[in-house]
Amino acid sequence: MTNKPMKFNLTAEQLEKAAGMLKAIAHPLRIAIINLLEDSQQRTVSEIHEKLGIEQSTTSHHLGILKDKGVLASKRDGKNTYYYLKHENLSSIVDCINKCACD
Repeated sequence: MTNKPMKFNLTAEQLEKAAGMLKAIAHPLRIAIINLLEDSQQRTVSEIHEKLGIEQSTTSHHLGILKDKGVLASKRDGKNTYYYLKHENLSSIVDCINKCACD
């Protein structure tokens, strides 16, 4: 028995949104940020820039792109803003890409 891929009837708007999300993910630092935020972890800009060893301004720039394209969401708690994956399924996409890159 052959497994046929599932087909989705996406509108042009949904296809544009999906393409925008994939374009946003398609950067080494953004993939690293998503890997860091996997497993429902929420982190501040400071935590992310320290863990990845990149400038805070660079971190903020990439977080803004990911948030703008619907990859990340954020919530404020006092002075801190916590970033997290907006959709858990996104970590599966990045895991798949990581596995393909290691082959």
